[in-house]
Amino acid sequence: MSPEMIGLSFILLGLFIVIGKWIRVFSPLLQKLFLPTSIIAGLLALVLGPEILGRIVALFTSDDYILTNGFVPPEVVEVWSELPGLFINIVFASLFLGKTLPSLRKVWIIGGPQVVMGQMVSWGQYVVGLLLAVFLLAPVFGVNPMAGALIEISFVGGHGTAAGLSGTFADLGFEEGADLAIGLATIGILTGVVVGIILINWGARKGYAKEVGGQQGLSSNGRNGIVELENRDSAGELTTRPESIEPLSLHIAYVGIAIFIGFILLEGLILLEAFTWGPWTDTYLMIYVPLFPLAMVGGIITQLISDKYDKFRLIDRKMINRISGFSLDVLIVSALATVSLTVIGDNLAAFVTLAVAGVVWNVFAFVVLAPKMIPQYWFERGIGDFGQATGITATGLLLMKVADPDNKTPALEGFGYKQIMFEPFVGGGLFTAASLPLIFQFGPVAVLIFATIITIGWLLFGLLYFGRK
Repeated sequence: MSPEMIGLSFILLGLFIVIGKWIRVFSPLLQKLFLPTSIIAGLLALVLGPEILGRIVALFTSDDYILTNGFVPPEVVEVWSELPGLFINIVFASLFLGKTLPSLRKVWIIGGPQVVMGQMVSWGQYVVGLLLAVFLLAPVFGVNPMAGALIEISFVGGHGTAAGLSGTFADLGFEEGADLAIGLATIGILTGVVVGIILINWGARKGYAKEVGGQQGLSSNGRNGIVELENRDSAGELTTRPESIEPLSLHIAYVGIAIFIGFILLEGLILLEAFTWGPWTDTYLMIYVPLFPLAMVGGIITQLISDKYDKFRLIDRKMINRISGFSLDVLIVSALATVSLTVIGDNLAAFVTLAVAGVVWNVFAFVVLAPKMIPQYWFERGIGDFGQATGITATGLLLMKVADPDNKTPALEGFGYKQIMFEPFVGGGLFTAASLPLIFQFGPVAVLIFATIITIGWLLFGLLYFGRK
């Protein structure tokens, strides 16, 4: 990969993002789906790349024709394929930087029901996926049993986690799992928004959703993702003078420190395993764990140190959001643009089965279990958990905005607090990253039993503790 080709790769990435944005601006259908520009841009790059346009052109021309790889040179595709594994570390290192970390007691009082609900749904996705893997996907379709982890990785983790684990998939001999995971993440976002809006309309008719109205309150610019001139806010606060150091540079450096701390932690765990339980049990897990969940821990450590010693409060959350948002956009576009449709086609039955099963489980958990586990405002709170469990955190926020546009319920605050006790473990957290190595080392049945116990534990806790309130 030459420097020139890396530069061209980012230029083309930016071009697709701009085109994707303008497509969304002039597409009412995409606006109604609230489809992010990064998804549109990634799908557009996929269509115009070697996987679709290139294959079509190759059917009618010789191999040396200029468009046999579409409009995207193979060298650019090679660069793009490496970007998700790099930028996922930035996204997760940024999760808690610039945030004031509340006490766990406050988190539990306000967000406890949503913590329990989110954990139960996420662990339940492992149960559903592993049941399918053990009894259907592996014996009937010959799919790797590690496919049992794909629902949680893709639906709760989203494109970022799915793409970030591509190296782990490859190391464990399940290379096709990365393409299936990214495909499932796309299905998750689409169904999360569409099914979520259907559920909100159902809840409004039934009288469960009493605060609905956000969708009608969006202006045309709000629907197409453009902020009106009179309502535009600052993208970040200048916590340092630019002649001293550019604030963006400083914040990128803090993100880098968080990632470095995560790297040190991961290397320490690998070293500890190599001298302790690894040789004792002949079981090695940490060598397969990616960096990004430890980068998130590094971000927490960095923020704790900043809270204690930085009297100037130099880390601005808005600036961190811009860095994280940019990284997530690059990650999603590059991941979607490099999906192998051949792999999905070869495993279509398993792909469809996992997608349908994941959506059915999420709808069941929201419609049947949420009213019994969330004592107050179950619909507004639960719809956010449904959105996050089917797509990404942004999907949950979107659905809560439609169901409770004026924040008259504690749903949004509880959802924010939930992430502190949720994301470190599932949805791209420690267990999400370790799930594939665990299945590889101990087999799907052992992990299925473990996930079932955890799911039942969270379910009973929600029913018997919060449900009684």
